[in-house]
Amino acid sequence: MKMLLTALLIAATALAGDNGWVKYKGNPVMGSPELGTCFDLNVVPWGKAKYNNYFSWRGQKCIALSYSEDGVKWTDPIKVLEPDPTSGWEDRLNRASVWYKDGTYHMWYCGQARGFTKIGYATSKDGLRFTRVSRDPVMISEYPHEGFSVMNPYVRWDDARGCWRMWYASGETYEPNVLCYAESKDGIHWERYSGNPIFEHGEPGSWDQDRIGGCEVHQLSNGKYALFYIGYTDINTARIGAAISKDGITGWERLKMNPLVEPTPDAWDGDACYKPSVTYDKENKRWLLWYNGRKGGAEYVGLVIHKGKKLE
Repeated sequence: MKMLLTALLIAATALAGDNGWVKYKGNPVMGSPELGTCFDLNVVPWGKAKYNNYFSWRGQKCIALSYSEDGVKWTDPIKVLEPDPTSGWEDRLNRASVWYKDGTYHMWYCGQARGFTKIGYATSKDGLRFTRVSRDPVMISEYPHEGFSVMNPYVRWDDARGCWRMWYASGETYEPNVLCYAESKDGIHWERYSGNPIFEHGEPGSWDQDRIGGCEVHQLSNGKYALFYIGYTDINTARIGAAISKDGITGWERLKMNPLVEPTPDAWDGDACYKPSVTYDKENKRWLLWYNGRKGGAEYVGLVIHKGKKLE
């Protein structure tokens, strides 16, 4: 009953969007001048709450965890992985991706220092205290299209393939340019897809004409894959869209309803809407999408709801 009442409250207090993706009226749901910037969430079902949110806590330069039963009210953050300035590549941490497999929480995260971003790997038994698998990064920029940085990893285990699958952004450090793909048997050694990058900016004049940023990829009930991503009109103006692929690698087709989330003028997210984290709420038959919005220098987290399962 409590969850039903929460669902009705969210629906009743949301701001309608023309494409069916509706901003929660009480946004932002996380972040404040006191707490500081919270960004680049990865909301997962594994943990002590219905929604377990691993996010970047800018002021603390770390990966933190917060819990929620309704996706709106979040607990105070808990630091789960802090930077290691002695490493030479981890002055600050951000952009984590967590997956639970065989009794272990696996986290891939970004370390930033000296103008570069690299990807590290850590594990945990309780989802609260993570230990680095290696002091060195497990992925660094190696190809021209990867520029100075590899970042925003989204990793999931694929039973059919028997491997970890990673979608990641690469290019410039301030904001990346393209999305790429890699696979790994052990989470440490990664084999990049020979056709990288797999997803690039849109046509001139489109809402994502400038560059493409961090994503999440979810397998649909029909076996296809939905990629939720950041699209940039210019380096300071971002929106969120989605695309569909049969195999999660090739043949991506952008949704007709794009962009799904865009800035609301003069609001807390009036300049840009970044990094989606998405889940399908089977109980209430709706998609929940969290994102970080920016107005000026302040950046907080909002929620968007889409009723029904169909994406088009």
